[in-house]
Amino acid sequence: MAGQTSSSAKFALRHRLGLILAALALPLPALAAPRMVATLDRWQVRIDPRDAATAHAHPQAAQWVAATVPGSVQQDLIAAKIVPDPYKGANEAAIQWAGLTKWQYRTTLDVTPEMLRRDHLDLVFDGLDTFATVTVNGQPLLSADNAHRRWRGDAKALLRAGANEVVVTFASPIRTLQPMVRAEKHPLPGEYDSPYGDEPKGVQTSPYIRKPKYQYGWDWAPRIVDIGIWRSVRLEAWDAARIDTLRIEQDALTDAEARILTRASVVADRAQTGRMDVTVTGPDGRRIRVRRDVALQPGVNDVTVPVSIAKPQRWQPVGYGAHPLYTVTATLAGADTAEKRTGLRTVELVRESGSFGLKINGNLIFAKGSNVIPFDAFPARVAAATERELLEKAVRANMNMVRIWGGGYYPEDRFYDTADELGLMVWQDFMFGGAVTPPDAAFRENVRVEAEEQVARLQAHPSLVIWAGNNEVLSGWENWSDRKAFKKAVGPDEQERIGTGMAVLFDRVLREAVVKYSPGIPYWPGSPSTDYEGPTDTDTDGDRHFWDVWSGSKPVERYTDSCPRFMSEYGFQAFPDLSTIATFADPADFRIDSPVMKAHQKFLAGEGNDRITFYLKQNLRDPRDFADLVYLSQAMQARAIGLAARHHRACRPVTLGSLYWQLNDSWPAISWSSVDWTGHDKMLQHEVRRFFAPQTIVAETKPGATRIALVSDATRPVPLRWRVTGYAMDGRTLGSQSGRVTMAAASASDVALIPDATLFAGAAPEASYAVAELFDGDKAIARQIIERKVPRDMAYPAPGITARWEGKHLTLKARNLARQVQVNFGTIAAEPSDDGFDLLPGESISLTIDSDADAATLARTLTIYTLGPKDAQ
Repeated sequence: MAGQTSSSAKFALRHRLGLILAALALPLPALAAPRMVATLDRWQVRIDPRDAATAHAHPQAAQWVAATVPGSVQQDLIAAKIVPDPYKGANEAAIQWAGLTKWQYRTTLDVTPEMLRRDHLDLVFDGLDTFATVTVNGQPLLSADNAHRRWRGDAKALLRAGANEVVVTFASPIRTLQPMVRAEKHPLPGEYDSPYGDEPKGVQTSPYIRKPKYQYGWDWAPRIVDIGIWRSVRLEAWDAARIDTLRIEQDALTDAEARILTRASVVADRAQTGRMDVTVTGPDGRRIRVRRDVALQPGVNDVTVPVSIAKPQRWQPVGYGAHPLYTVTATLAGADTAEKRTGLRTVELVRESGSFGLKINGNLIFAKGSNVIPFDAFPARVAAATERELLEKAVRANMNMVRIWGGGYYPEDRFYDTADELGLMVWQDFMFGGAVTPPDAAFRENVRVEAEEQVARLQAHPSLVIWAGNNEVLSGWENWSDRKAFKKAVGPDEQERIGTGMAVLFDRVLREAVVKYSPGIPYWPGSPSTDYEGPTDTDTDGDRHFWDVWSGSKPVERYTDSCPRFMSEYGFQAFPDLSTIATFADPADFRIDSPVMKAHQKFLAGEGNDRITFYLKQNLRDPRDFADLVYLSQAMQARAIGLAARHHRACRPVTLGSLYWQLNDSWPAISWSSVDWTGHDKMLQHEVRRFFAPQTIVAETKPGATRIALVSDATRPVPLRWRVTGYAMDGRTLGSQSGRVTMAAASASDVALIPDATLFAGAAPEASYAVAELFDGDKAIARQIIERKVPRDMAYPAPGITARWEGKHLTLKARNLARQVQVNFGTIAAEPSDDGFDLLPGESISLTIDSDADAATLARTLTIYTLGPKDAQ
């Protein structure tokens, strides 16, 4: 178009301009030796002697104790057996004093004369939780007040040849902030009150601190207020310049060419010339090398090197193609090297008339997935294998997205590396969990640095497709009763000041961090949100958190009342596997109302177990014993979430996402997770694989009829055949209807509304059922059982299941209909290849049992649960 410069011309112009500027730089001294990194990992910890009262009460902890870094004080106390494991029994209370105490860490740093000849010796802390001061040989180096930031101090002037003492002193987050908060006439509304009396009800310090919020307690997590050096510590020796961060930005992407900008943030201590070498290694091993002379000025320099990639391979989400990755290496000659791995793809947030969805590489994708919470109350002890296993489970269950919830912490790069490799999209919240945020500028400035650091660190990962400003802060401010009471109490002026502060934080500070450091990735100010276009948390605009079911005690059928635009939270609780329960409770505690069972149920301070039985009485049956209760809770969870997720998929294109709450646990809990603390799949996790299948059939019971819808995620039209057949409980066929359809790419459509008379021929609802099936050619690819009454009112026959073992391979066969079959081994940890499935009369299934137990033990402990009457033993 006349008067405009093409993107290709701009790209070339930028490149030439950079070369010219570099050529004009003064010929200053060349860069010296490369940066050297040494890890500091030999630490001890003790109660700060200035905390005399606590030291007197806990004399063992007043002495130096071996410390694990990265780690936390609480982990070290458990390892030293000074406190009992808070995950077992009702031990949580016994560790609370640690979060109210001042602590000291120390290590000895050996420094050589050669090291002292370097221009800079920086101590770098990737995570200090939270109020910390660092001294070197008794002299102050730095102070920290944000667990989500990296802290760096040049210690050269404080170091000497030989042994040097580094001490990190931590103040109690609660006791540091309590005087200020108690002085407030109206403290900011927070998240969860402490059950231990260390903070008065309604007087919470957590809103005022940048620290993982779930550590103050959540409705699925214990209250363990971590303190410590929770991420790695290192000494960096460097001379004239170093690379602080490396970012990879896409300038353009077509099938013919990708143009990327390699942006290195280079810190220089003097004006100097240098050379930046960039190598891009493609997924096929081919390399592209670009060299650029640079002129550096004292301070932070943004060094940009453009690179062109011919015939780029696009990163695609799982289900849409391969996930090729490129490695970008930037070397500041003679000084430093940084490396990032990235993928090439485009991301677009679709917002049309209230819609909310993501286009990746031009494909509008229905997001299928779940919410991920912190993997442990002690994040430093989470193993990379644990994260990988969970994400692999998500992909095997046909998920294409996980949401990193905003009340925890920003995961390590390895989490996103795994998601990149698997093609799993990541929705990333900034770390705000629900509390109202302080309105002062200093708080926002602290968050600005945090946000810029984290966005810059993570932006190259192709899996990260959206940033959201917070979890439920905006919707809570607008809708929650305690927020409404707070706004009334503080009056209109203070309400305006606090509301404006939140708007500046979430609509400007965090948005600008994403726009500046990760251009091309959408920003969403909160979850749920409408991007300040109107009321939040509605079906008609933006994303939705729906808790009328479970939290609101509404019937599960409420899930099908409407079609939200994007359901980013909804959930239903279940007990973990009995083998997981055995890790924290003794057999004497195997009662729904035992103190231990209540201690591991955080919803409504232990009363969530009553909510489980409330739904069982409405829908299934009364438990026969505790093991049966565990089974029924999992069956109910799978039914509830399956009903919701299938409905969301059938609502496409109005609905474009369904993310249930939650995938994992932070400790052994009775919770909403589909994978429990030990990694055991609840029945829901197996059901997820079925209801998130690439093509599926959705059957919904309506008054006098059954709605049948088909769903396809394929990127091309798919010919499918469907059939619905009604049966009496004795196996007689009552009626049938079928059809053929070519499903459009990425679509859902209603194909029939079948009258009950057609399917059931007048049979009583409790004495009949139907089977909806979907076929690709002759292969059945999806199936759903249709019932007109809740299971507790169905006249199921005894299933008549027989079991046959061959080693650890189990074959089951049912004589009659068997609903939601669970293969259970009591307190023996065992993972069946499928669970929670249905067996039709005469049908069999072969399973593989993964367990450390031998085949004889598995055969001896096997119990088979169904919703019907018990088989005769």
